[in-house]
Amino acid sequence: MAARSAVVAAAAAMLAACTPAAAPAPEGSRVRQDVPVPEGSPLSEAEPVIVSLNPCTDAILAEIAPGRLAAISHYSHDPAGSSMPPELAARFPAVSGNAEEVAALRPDLVVASTFLPPATEQAFARMGLRVVKTGTITTVADSIAQIRELAALAGEVEAGERLVARIEDSLRAARPAEGARPLPALVWQSGGLVPGEQTLISDLLVRSGFANWSAGRGLGQGALLPLEQVLADPPPLILIAGAGGEENRKLGHPALTALDGTAQAHFDPQLLYCGGPTIPRALERLTQIRAEVAG
Repeated sequence: MAARSAVVAAAAAMLAACTPAAAPAPEGSRVRQDVPVPEGSPLSEAEPVIVSLNPCTDAILAEIAPGRLAAISHYSHDPAGSSMPPELAARFPAVSGNAEEVAALRPDLVVASTFLPPATEQAFARMGLRVVKTGTITTVADSIAQIRELAALAGEVEAGERLVARIEDSLRAARPAEGARPLPALVWQSGGLVPGEQTLISDLLVRSGFANWSAGRGLGQGALLPLEQVLADPPPLILIAGAGGEENRKLGHPALTALDGTAQAHFDPQLLYCGGPTIPRALERLTQIRAEVAG
């Protein structure tokens, strides 16, 4: 249960992404010199040093503004809760989100999710820290808007546009052939959870030649899908997105392998929740799965 609670907490934080808020940035911004920055990044003392408390914005800022990123959320140091490669996350200190811990880093900007506790937000305000909170990302368009917002805040517009271009390239590469019939796919997550229609993974499925099978059955975000229902009404494809353990036994139940006409493939849970640099990786995996099923 402890492991599941950690994954659920990380997933809740990951489901955040895109609406700015807050007060003037303090003077005396600083720039990290110990982390390599993207080629062409216009670093200057006028731009902010940032602490990110959201695992999804961690990954974006680590790519487009690493020299400005003083710390990332503790979720990104946990493989179960991170969308970042471990070696990249390890380059940045992690914080729990405690106000005093964050303030000790003297950031000019704190990026948090809408789940930021009011007491913490109030503490940041008393300390004179500027806070930007992000809302929910449910589409690729939402993610691109978030990237551009963060890039503007960090003073890294060109780096943000390079990431946007990489996402757009991956969308073109994943686009199915004209007239191709969408393949219904069940994304089956830890504990038997399924994604709803208004989710980023559902958008990615559609863009890469699939259809969200559970949404087509009227199941909303976070609904629990029993093994018995899958066996009674099997989808053409099951994307197993669980991380193992007792609660995920049904995802690998032997009865599933006996289903006639149902293919299975592993889909890394880290690819489910965040946009930004996660999108090209998710689309690459979905394209690979589509080719394997078709073959």
